[in-house]
Amino acid sequence: MGILFTIFTVTAAGPLFIIISFLYLTFQIYSGKSIKNPNYPPVNGTVFGQLFYFNRLYDHQTEVARKQKTFRLLAPGQSELYTTDIRNIEHVLKTKFDKYTKGKYNQDIVTDLFGKGIFAVDGDKWRQQRKLASFEFSTRVLRDFSCSVFRRNAAKLVRVVSEMAIADQIFDMQDTLMRCTLDSIFKVGFGVELNCLEGSNKEGTEFMKAFDDSNSLVYRRYVDPLWKLKRYFNICSEASLKKNIKIIDDFVTKLIGTKRKLQAEERLYNDKEDILSRFLVESKKDPEQMNDKYLRDIILNFMIAGKDTSANTLSWFFYMLCKNPLIQEKVAQEVRDVTSSQDDVVNVEEFIANITDTTLEQMHYLHAALTETLRLYPAVPVDGRCAEVDDILPDGFRMKKGDGLYYMAYAMGRMPYIWGEDAEDFRPERWLNNGIFQPESPFKFIAFHAGPRICLGKDFAYRQMKILSIALLRFFHFKLADDTRKITYRTMFTLHIEGSLHLRAIGRTKSWR
Repeated sequence: MGILFTIFTVTAAGPLFIIISFLYLTFQIYSGKSIKNPNYPPVNGTVFGQLFYFNRLYDHQTEVARKQKTFRLLAPGQSELYTTDIRNIEHVLKTKFDKYTKGKYNQDIVTDLFGKGIFAVDGDKWRQQRKLASFEFSTRVLRDFSCSVFRRNAAKLVRVVSEMAIADQIFDMQDTLMRCTLDSIFKVGFGVELNCLEGSNKEGTEFMKAFDDSNSLVYRRYVDPLWKLKRYFNICSEASLKKNIKIIDDFVTKLIGTKRKLQAEERLYNDKEDILSRFLVESKKDPEQMNDKYLRDIILNFMIAGKDTSANTLSWFFYMLCKNPLIQEKVAQEVRDVTSSQDDVVNVEEFIANITDTTLEQMHYLHAALTETLRLYPAVPVDGRCAEVDDILPDGFRMKKGDGLYYMAYAMGRMPYIWGEDAEDFRPERWLNNGIFQPESPFKFIAFHAGPRICLGKDFAYRQMKILSIALLRFFHFKLADDTRKITYRTMFTLHIEGSLHLRAIGRTKSWR
């Protein structure tokens, strides 16, 4: 379709071009879709119709899913199926894993940002990155190194928030957490100190904004029938995306060059300390394939996994604690009980340094509260796969080769048939049995994906979120700056809070005064 757009753009103009383009697009959307065939899921519009409710997309999907567990939207050349049916999700992500891929439709949309990183590829490239990453996440070296980084940044975070608390100043919790987790993932993943949390790295802050804006702009392509045309002429949203991606590429290219130089000078003594160093060692075995462009893609994919998932979840977590003050106090009391720190005067550095693996494992209520947050506000609200062959789903509906199947994690968390009549309530107790955390099937609680592509960094993310939560809730009580303001999301690949999360922090101890 992109080629046809280009030809007509060059050779035609005005009303004729618009009419021909519209007719061609309509033909591509509606032809061969078996619209009235009951063997296929009911049609609920087109993918481009989502533009009309784009800013509340996930809530709209939830409303539709309450009536139809599986439905479809028509797209040029294929149908896009959406489901909350757990059987369908297990079928696609596990039972017939080898029959479903990311698909060309999705890859065309995301490649400018994610390139050939682990979230955008299939086959050998996915297996290679998965194997190396799996090795890294399973090593004690990375576990110990990451925990030391998380504790160090947690102490910095307490100091930053304490300044706001002392001044009784309103601050943006989401931005603060984003900076903190960005510092952590760059240190753990790439061996680099960004110092974004304390505001001393302007370049790092610009990179973070460029990445978040690119995330949003690329996601918007799913509802924009003209995005390829805009990219060709470098106009509107595609012009903004191009500028942001240049900022990203320049920053990451510089990072890779610095790491290569340090390795060449033999100043990196521990090749296994950070993930990028490990990939750089591997790149020497196949320098043509694992070039700097490939490494750039790997870095950005790990960054969205390490920064966005944790920071987004923690932002929604503190929002829910502010909306549910009794739950906030339950978590804070568990922190005091498990860490045996009931005193009013507590040394910040000593307290955080003593957060051990055992401490984290005993925080069942905190773990349940974080998991409950992910149930209602999953870091990736919608994800999916593409059928490589004709197939029949467990619910009886048919799919044609090339069709996509998207599972709606955000909507699933609100489905009474999955979670009970209180599905929309924030209730950490649903995860506890006699005070002990009890996990659910990953196909029911799909926040970390499932099957062979289940998130490798799940434990990594929980460790970071727990350490930061323990540190903040031991020293501060949090309140919304404005109880009347409606908090919603920004529609993109990951579930950011739209705008800011303005909070007040009130000290629980005298140690930071």
